Amino acid sequence: MILTFAAAAAMGGGAGSSFNFSSPLDPVDSPTSWNLSEELSNSSSEPVVRTLTPDLKPATTALAVQEVSPWDIALCVTGTLISCENALVIAVLFYTPTLRAPMFILIGSLAVADLMAGLGLILNFVFTYLIDSSVEFVTLLSVGLLISSFSASVLNILAITVDRYLSLYNALTYHTERTVTFTYVMVVFIWVSCFTLGLLPALGWNCLEDESTCSICRPVTKNNAVALAVTFLLVFALMMQLYLQICKIAFRHAQQIAVQHQFVAISTTKGVSTLSAILCAFGACWLPFAMYSIVADYSYPVIYTYATVLPATCWSVINPIIYAFRNPDIQKSLWMACCGCVPSNLSFRPRTSSDV
Repeated sequence: MILTFAAAAAMGGGAGSSFNFSSPLDPVDSPTSWNLSEELSNSSSEPVVRTLTPDLKPATTALAVQEVSPWDIALCVTGTLISCENALVIAVLFYTPTLRAPMFILIGSLAVADLMAGLGLILNFVFTYLIDSSVEFVTLLSVGLLISSFSASVLNILAITVDRYLSLYNALTYHTERTVTFTYVMVVFIWVSCFTLGLLPALGWNCLEDESTCSICRPVTKNNAVALAVTFLLVFALMMQLYLQICKIAFRHAQQIAVQHQFVAISTTKGVSTLSAILCAFGACWLPFAMYSIVADYSYPVIYTYATVLPATCWSVINPIIYAFRNPDIQKSLWMACCGCVPSNLSFRPRTSSDV
């Protein structure tokens, strides 16, 4: 085979052509790169064979693809799981006409936000490894989608928490005050605010021109990242206060019903435990990333960013389980869609927004 290439090169040399095979990994003046026309001037064919052999190996290394980070694979897999879960929730809510109460509107809005977050993680992987990520439009589009979707997810969780608190605090007037129109207005306000946050990098609040102002998530500036993190901490503190009030009201109701004291006490204790677990899981997923965004910047090792981002994205995997799949009405719809029946052990009592 080598003699065949040598013969072909000799014919090309006789025609006066000149080829230069140089390795992309070596300098131009490297000793391992030779000019074929210079070697062909020798009378012996042996130097030609010796000349071509080293140059064929570096040519294959030029075709090497970009190495894929395991962290990016984990984020892409997480995004796929998020998208599948929340697409199922949206389909159930859309094709079940009875699920149109304010509570289900908020659950649907949360599912849309998490679906967009999952798609954003998948697109970020595609833009990084399959499309030229150096294009500013691609980078700004990916970051804007992730900021909007995750911000909407957190704010929708806050809206659900407020809805549960009001259903207990104003139990007698809740169903007359909490209209569907009011819920839609609140959802629109949430999404307008989140889309505005997502557009900020595209409108000039980015660090593409000055790398020294970058945060741990390029091209978001350090100031914007700190503002988002502080806002999240305030939202988390408000959620803690609301959940604390919900627990107080639930215990007060348990004490007022003396006849069902034992049953209600057990039920209330279980509900408080569930609330505590939800709040602790939410904090464990999001607090590391929020705190790290405040103290770190672009110069910190990227592995720390991945280690805090991955748990935050996993919260969107947990959301459908907590807020959708535990709901008896959604469970019945899922059973009807899958097998056309409802298990006898499934409670037929409609779950209100105060249930946990």
